[in-house]
Amino acid sequence: MLWFWLLAGWTGFLILPWYQQEYGFWTLEWLTDGYPFYADYAPAILQATLYDRGWLLPLAIFLILPLALLRVARQDRNYARILILSGMGGLVYLLVQGFAIGISGWGFGFLESLFGPLDVRQYGLGYGALFCAASFLVLLCTGLAAAGAMRGDVFVTSAIGVVVALVAVFVFFPVSRILVGGFVDYDGALSGAAFARNFFNNGVWGVGCLSGGYCGVAWNTAILAILTATSTTLLGLTFALVVTRTAFRWKKSLRVLTVLPIITPPFVIGLALILLFGRSGAATQFFSDLLGVEAGRWLYGLPGIWLAQTLSFTPISFLVLIGVVEGVSPSMEEASQTLRANRWQTFTQVSLPLMRPGLANAFLLSFIESMADFGNPMVLGGNYDVLSTEIFFAIVGAQNDQGRAAVLAVVLLFFTLSAFAAQRFWLGRKSYATVSGKADNGAHVGLNRGLKIVCYATVIPWAIFTVVIYAMIFYGGFVRRFGFDNSLTLANYRDAFGVAIGDHGIVWSGAAWDSLWTTISISAIAAPLTAIVGLTTAYLLVRQNFRGKNAFEFGTMLSFAIPGTVIGVSYILAFNVPPLELTGTGVILVICFIFRNMPVGVRGGIAAMSQLDRSLDEASLTLGANSFTTFRRVILPLLRPAIVAALVYSFVRAITSVSAVIFLVSADHNMATSYIIGLVENGRYGVAIAYCSVLIVVMLAAIVSVQLAVGKRRLRREDRINDTDTDTGANGGETSPILREKRS
Repeated sequence: MLWFWLLAGWTGFLILPWYQQEYGFWTLEWLTDGYPFYADYAPAILQATLYDRGWLLPLAIFLILPLALLRVARQDRNYARILILSGMGGLVYLLVQGFAIGISGWGFGFLESLFGPLDVRQYGLGYGALFCAASFLVLLCTGLAAAGAMRGDVFVTSAIGVVVALVAVFVFFPVSRILVGGFVDYDGALSGAAFARNFFNNGVWGVGCLSGGYCGVAWNTAILAILTATSTTLLGLTFALVVTRTAFRWKKSLRVLTVLPIITPPFVIGLALILLFGRSGAATQFFSDLLGVEAGRWLYGLPGIWLAQTLSFTPISFLVLIGVVEGVSPSMEEASQTLRANRWQTFTQVSLPLMRPGLANAFLLSFIESMADFGNPMVLGGNYDVLSTEIFFAIVGAQNDQGRAAVLAVVLLFFTLSAFAAQRFWLGRKSYATVSGKADNGAHVGLNRGLKIVCYATVIPWAIFTVVIYAMIFYGGFVRRFGFDNSLTLANYRDAFGVAIGDHGIVWSGAAWDSLWTTISISAIAAPLTAIVGLTTAYLLVRQNFRGKNAFEFGTMLSFAIPGTVIGVSYILAFNVPPLELTGTGVILVICFIFRNMPVGVRGGIAAMSQLDRSLDEASLTLGANSFTTFRRVILPLLRPAIVAALVYSFVRAITSVSAVIFLVSADHNMATSYIIGLVENGRYGVAIAYCSVLIVVMLAAIVSVQLAVGKRRLRREDRINDTDTDTGANGGETSPILREKRS
């Protein structure tokens, strides 16, 4: 395997094009366009000898060095030293020369003053550089294993090295560029005054916000996020209590409602609210005619965005909380009732405190989702500006102020990391575990009468409202012009997905086909890569112990803490210039999806792998299998539900993502959500909703199929709920069935 990777390095240096191809990463058209002697497609050896890029020649030294291993035994100390020197030296030199020389010559002014101006330039790295970098990385990891790292296991050291390298390049590097980009002045020079000018701008923080003055975009975003997180957490908890602690007849229907917003593009809810409550909306016109008042514009601003985000993110809070509510051990609640506590006291003093981790996570998740949400503020914002839209307009607007966008992204990142810190402080170091290895087949205590009435009074109207919203979504796609001409038509679907028969066969005449195929293809490429990286990382975290493990886990989860808007801006700043010139390509979209969705695969893999006894690994190793074979043939087959979950989630999120994608799309790679945003901006609501309806149906069918194939895991033999209206308590009243059973 060592020689295979060394051969890959030589292939990259001698054969493959060293720089990025104008045709795109996936095509091979360069083979018929002057390769290998055309300067744009020449390999490194020809770039160095024929085209005056002599700085590439030293890379050959680090590829020649491992050949000395032919005369060195593996047990020799020099074996590890040569590999480490070759791998580390090659990687460092590759990065240094890549950043030192760019598209306009020297990348740093002091280098030009030291060596003089360059006559040639250097473009973004391509196939050849990628193969060489992979070769050097594997050589380094193999050398570390030969030196005794991870008990000499090459697979483990290589897996750690690859994940660390990927996270460093595609998470830490872009984030660092945002931090630096905030200090770049108009002339490109670093300046603290540039950061201060944008950071302390009145438009960011406002003037006298707390005393009734103008609240800047930062406080607008924070207020909206707190309101959304609070409302979604409370509604999510209410839904979870109804599903788990009552005998509500329509539980399955409630669960179906939790799936819809996950597969719905974020701004679609906003469109549906416009159809319902906009000035020409159905409900607005009905009440305007009924009461004889003029239709208002209350929907456009904080109330409308808050309502749209609450509808969008409540099901996510429900999915977080339902597992926590179910996870409270019935024996703890039975013990409370045995001590003569009534149901209200049991809920508030036993059950609810044990739900704190779920409440904190639901609040945090909704807070971050609200911060990163771009679609709903774009559609319903009106004069209420938030950070995500301000960052977008700073990049694509007439001002084209990347420094301002970077500073706003830093503010957004500060809010999200502060929320993480507040969550950890609130939870503290207390233990919330209630489930042990012993069987627990008790019955959950039902809700007391008053709380049950409150839950029903909240859940039923909200569920009906959600159904109405989605009915408006599907209905809006069949209306010619909602509010003006409500006649039914298929014109919207024909405009988007029309198909005709031409002289040469089927013609995809609809305007949306191109973006749909692009979206599906990029999502299909990103999904398996996301699952591979996520599950490999989970294997390392669960099955291996190594120095810096906590920092390694933090790095892999950092992309979850960073809002998509910040990721989009950071990728523009980091990958718009050499050596990693990726903007405008499909590769940057794939990479963005991988590292935005990877944490879900990591957490799902950790949860599933923690249930697999380590004796399985030990038995495989005892029978002579190495770590890679054990991982491939023993661990992975037992992780099929986690693999499917990672694939489905990453595929769906790639299709519905908008906050990061809106910055990274191009004319050649236009994603569905970006295309729909364009339709909304042009007032073509019918076509936009028709497109969204197609996406919802496609993804819903895919999710239902996967869930039917995987099935449901039952953790208890019985799922009983004590939902009788009798109560126990120190205040008197009829004794609970649980207490009567224990007394008898």
